[in-house]
Amino acid sequence: MQKIAVITGAGGGIGARLAYQLATDGCDIAALDINQQAAQVTVDTLLSLGVKATAIAVDITDEDSVNDAIAQVKVDLGLPNILVNCAGIMRSRMLSKMTVDDWDIVQNVNLRGTFLVTRAVAACMREAQWGRIVNIASTAVLGYAGAANYAAAKAGVVAFTKTLALELGRFNVTANAIAPGFIATDMTKNVALKTGTDFAQMELDQAAKIPVGRNGTPDDIANAVSFFVSEKSGFVSGQLLYLTGGPVT
Repeated sequence: MQKIAVITGAGGGIGARLAYQLATDGCDIAALDINQQAAQVTVDTLLSLGVKATAIAVDITDEDSVNDAIAQVKVDLGLPNILVNCAGIMRSRMLSKMTVDDWDIVQNVNLRGTFLVTRAVAACMREAQWGRIVNIASTAVLGYAGAANYAAAKAGVVAFTKTLALELGRFNVTANAIAPGFIATDMTKNVALKTGTDFAQMELDQAAKIPVGRNGTPDDIANAVSFFVSEKSGFVSGQLLYLTGGPVT
């Protein structure tokens, strides 16, 4: 059975790294992103690995856009049987300054988008009688001062993941979530910029708190995703894996 992976937010950052990892593992890749050009850049890096890949523009908050995108995946590559929901945004503000728009856009992208894409791809997995779903959550599920919208959305993603495991297990579909700690990405750099924090100092301060003595990298997330989508993980479902370099308290 050929593995065909749909990855949202694949136009850059962690999503692009995950696309490369799964292509290295032999999966054909559907790189979904709101930015078609960025997704195409990712796809161009994958073709040399001998896999098939397609770049598809999608607004994951829009039901029709999502359904059209997954229909295009089936035309370009075949029936998708792996899904990694990586697309996400932050709009960090303290509750007293958070607007309804700040709340809604974060919920729409991080939670509604995960629901819409998963619902569309899960139908393909049920047809194939096999599938792997990995949702990128965050340690923000434990609470995150200054980002109540993001924390709530990611907590919803975790509950959603556990429910998927219950509903889809009989179709040989597993669903798991990953909660990274501090990862140096454009998103975390933007948080530093908006709060007036020196990012290099932020990295040092974060690393000092981590038992293994370093911050996480996109490679750490890619390695975990690689396991979760493999045949070896068939008895692992409904789990939340913290990638934090130490115990979570």
